[in-house]
Amino acid sequence: MIAAGSLPLVTSGPGNRIHGVDISKWQHPYGKPINFIKMAEIGVRFVMIKGSDSQPTADAEAKKYLIADRKAAQDAGMYTGFYYFAYLPDTTKKAEIIADAKAQAQKTIWRLGEIGGYTEQDLPVALDLETNCVRRISGVCQKYASRTNVTLWAKTWLAEVEEKTKRKPFVYSYPNFLQSAMVRSTELAKYPLWIAAYGKHPAELENHPGMKSVGCFAHSWTKSDCRADYQIWQYTSCGMGSKYGVASSRIDLNVFSGSQEKFYALTKGIWQPEAIDLLPFNEPTTATLISSAGLITTNDSANFAVDAVRPNGTPVVTGSVRFVSADSLVKVGVQDVIRSASGRWTLKISTLAAGTYVGFIEYFDESQTHASSVMPVMFEVTQGPTPTPKPSPTKKPAPKPVDACAGQIRN
Repeated sequence: MIAAGSLPLVTSGPGNRIHGVDISKWQHPYGKPINFIKMAEIGVRFVMIKGSDSQPTADAEAKKYLIADRKAAQDAGMYTGFYYFAYLPDTTKKAEIIADAKAQAQKTIWRLGEIGGYTEQDLPVALDLETNCVRRISGVCQKYASRTNVTLWAKTWLAEVEEKTKRKPFVYSYPNFLQSAMVRSTELAKYPLWIAAYGKHPAELENHPGMKSVGCFAHSWTKSDCRADYQIWQYTSCGMGSKYGVASSRIDLNVFSGSQEKFYALTKGIWQPEAIDLLPFNEPTTATLISSAGLITTNDSANFAVDAVRPNGTPVVTGSVRFVSADSLVKVGVQDVIRSASGRWTLKISTLAAGTYVGFIEYFDESQTHASSVMPVMFEVTQGPTPTPKPSPTKKPAPKPVDACAGQIRN
């Protein structure tokens, strides 16, 4: 049965397969809209949309485009799904990894609730899992999660979303990550795979995503013949944007692996949110200082570790922390916030002048999902020795840009 409002499925993609795209803010340069009618007219039948993110700013931006793009794409007769871009917590404690995965799953369920739940014009949500870096400083990863911890986190997130929505979420990733960053698991293999693998084109039926010229990628979805058991194949990031109705120069292109019946099976199961599944408004929170700055000098940063929890004791899902001085005229230096996990941050305050600082650490949430919470603090900064100035490095010529799409099919 075809969902009401949807166009009949056609196999207009390479290799006579159902064709799809995935989109995010990058397909909206300068806020320009997408022409989904044009996209549908050339045979695209499914659109995967970035709908949520572990980081608050990126999440708010994804929400804006998800709401508009999902409606416009479905009005044009296409099927839609959305993906959640995940960052893992900076911890090795099993209980904290599970708590973080459940909190991020809750964010996904709330987002699905915000758009009205699942209809039969929706594909399942997808977990976009492509980084195991848990601590990044100045753009360089300082710490990676173990394979066991990545797998535990993913299993927890997937099970939480499936239990609530009664649909199995997709897992989006690429072969080397699935092999090197995760443990092989039959439990993971029951979730449909959306695989990113470039360099081979689906028009040639003997081509399969993520296969080595010699040997196998050994991961949870690898079959005995070395082929990946996938549902969707993202085969290029270099589709020509204008052809697909987007203002950006490029767009990701995908094909579905199976029959129309197999596709329709993924759209079965309507889930409508109940009151408990809807986003709270100014839900009460409790914030706690896990550690605070001791005696520091002007050469140091004042560091505060903060936890914030919901009324049921689980971590808050959104928000951040900051220091607010009791004296608005006092300069409070440069504040950097490092997210360690859902509901846990380290606040670093640097370039502080010598003196006594009185004020409070505030947990706040600009989305107003959770209410703010404050903790009074006082810390002393003493004058440190003047550091020896470092010599200026010799300026190197800027590297030439590399075309990431070189050698890929731009269809």
